[in-house]
Amino acid sequence: MAHHLSLAVFLVFPALAVAAAAAEVTAERSAGGVVVKIDGQLFTEYLIRSGNKPILWPVLGPTGKPMTRAYPMGNVAGETKDHPHQRSIWFTHGDVNKISFWDQSSKAGRIVHREFVTVAGGPTAVIVTRNDWLGPDGKKQLEDQRTLRFGLIGEARWIDFDITLEASAGAVRFGDTKEGSFGVRVAESLAVDAKRGGTIVNSQGQQDADAWGKRAPWVDYFGPVDHETLGIAILNHPSSFRFPTFWHVRTYGLYAANPFGDRSFTSRPGDDGSYRLPAGEKLALRYRLLFHRGDWRQARIAQLYADYARESK
Repeated sequence: MAHHLSLAVFLVFPALAVAAAAAEVTAERSAGGVVVKIDGQLFTEYLIRSGNKPILWPVLGPTGKPMTRAYPMGNVAGETKDHPHQRSIWFTHGDVNKISFWDQSSKAGRIVHREFVTVAGGPTAVIVTRNDWLGPDGKKQLEDQRTLRFGLIGEARWIDFDITLEASAGAVRFGDTKEGSFGVRVAESLAVDAKRGGTIVNSQGQQDADAWGKRAPWVDYFGPVDHETLGIAILNHPSSFRFPTFWHVRTYGLYAANPFGDRSFTSRPGDDGSYRLPAGEKLALRYRLLFHRGDWRQARIAQLYADYARESK
């Protein structure tokens, strides 16, 4: 099975192996999409449409507390109400054949759910969907197939988000823009700008604003959530297109992996992160989200990344 800790980690941390094996992860169709539970407790819901795209919301961490911002899907006292397109967890891009799928406007594109390929539970749950990327005129630009898996590593809840983009309607140009691509809007209290202890750190040791626009295999965003220290780490698999990715991670709470933003991040005129995907061809992106207790050291993010990186396609 692809999603497992290495034998060495099992031997050192046998309790984690038992916890992972004991969990029952269910995926059940709902009016809005698919509800995922771990041992009967809500983890998240995959919503086939929120605004102009599919998203994951709500997302509850290892202690049952919301880890992503509720706005604009829900109304939570004290939350900021900026950037209504930043909806919990999503995948889009800000320049696809010169169409923005990142924004939320009449001129923006839409990612339209076509079908569920797989919805299944077990020791891990899996959701596979196919989606069409349509311009504001309804014309298809490309399609994707995304595979989401859900499970436990010890107390940490994880989601694997693998997406294959296919130029099924002709060649596709992904433009160089900071507005992309695999995004999370963290819970309000986690944001560095909330000044409650929220912290960004990447695998290179860069922190907070210094982590913006840098390449790194992983980034962790951790801090207080209702009097507990919790965090969300995003890991980029070495087999992913243009690994290691750039990070559009902001101190106000946006957190996005963007493989197309070279010049937008480096400000070097000669850099160009745009990419032309020829007609009929595909590119694949792979990420793992870890919802964990404690800071990045306490959660052993570096070790868990090493385990993830060893996993094959």
